[in-house]
Amino acid sequence: MVYSAALAALAVAGVSRRERADAPPPPPPPSLEENLLLAPAEPFNPGELVEARGLPVQAQSGTAFAVGGEGIWLTARHVVEGCRRPALKIAGDRAVAARPRLSRRSDVAVLRTEGGPTPIPVALNQRLEPGLRGFHPGFPQGGAGEATSRLLGPGELRRHGRGQAAQPVWIWAEVGRTDGLKGELSGLSGAPVLDERGQAVGVTLAEGPRRGRIYTTRPADMRAALGRSFSRPDAVGAAISVSNYGLEADALRRDLRVAQVICLDDAAA
Repeated sequence: MVYSAALAALAVAGVSRRERADAPPPPPPPSLEENLLLAPAEPFNPGELVEARGLPVQAQSGTAFAVGGEGIWLTARHVVEGCRRPALKIAGDRAVAARPRLSRRSDVAVLRTEGGPTPIPVALNQRLEPGLRGFHPGFPQGGAGEATSRLLGPGELRRHGRGQAAQPVWIWAEVGRTDGLKGELSGLSGAPVLDERGQAVGVTLAEGPRRGRIYTTRPADMRAALGRSFSRPDAVGAAISVSNYGLEADALRRDLRVAQVICLDDAAA
């Protein structure tokens, strides 16, 4: 059984190195007129909205995705850790305040906003098998973009720093990304990893650019962060494939189901 598992992992890795499934570039950001048209449809409490234009913003940023009604989001803990004023950037330069709750067990954080979009369905108990396709829509390098991957198997993610324990994760081989997107995928941390049924099976945490690896949480980490009282939304995800994942990622960002996380500087308070 050990040899069979090792051979399966090698086979997936070999296929992943040969496969290349890039997505077309995202559309340009909406114009001011389009933003004004979108404003009435924003599902957030107007009292929580902030005009981010001109406000000082700290360098850290990432991605979050809606998982529950009334404004429940997931992101990576390190995206908002140490940030006193996290916010989700929505249409144009508007942002909505987000209240974080950090998981103690894993690199996951739950964000709360006043109001929110239709949630992305989450698969909290799904068994993941090597070879599974994953899709990561978000904001790499601070702009709209996405990646696709194939699951290799479980592993550990070690972060630099004294006292940093290794975290159990799933390891994926990157097999495609937004056409023209070069370099590291910084800013994709906190993005969902979606399966072909459009269900979130983990939170994107980091990448290993030299080996073309993407690291995500396990479904159990999402379940623990959300708590026992969380009820999975009765929603159906859109089917995703290598031929349409760019378009589906654009739709998720346009519907504000996937949003960019920014950290407003304290001086803006």
